[in-house]
Amino acid sequence: MDKFCYLGDMLSVDGDAGAAAEARIQTGWNKFRQLVPMLTNQDYIIDKCKKLNSLKHRVRSQITRLKLQKSFCDLEHGVLL
Repeated sequence: MDKFCYLGDMLSVDGDAGAAAEARIQTGWNKFRQLVPMLTNQDYIIDKCKKLNSLKHRVRSQITRLKLQKSFCDLEHGVLL
């Protein structure tokens, strides 16, 4: 046995790091192949963009609300900016 997996890392008998590098590259390509259908699905991309825009709108409205509250508190306590 020339190579074996130990704690998720490929080790070779001679201590070479080549087996570990090859295993990591192969794992990366396998994950990429799993994601290709999702990344090329136009409906999925449009749905994610809509959700992102909705989230961005909610964050902006909350920031605006917090700024207004801070301004009101500053005016209430006589703090001038």
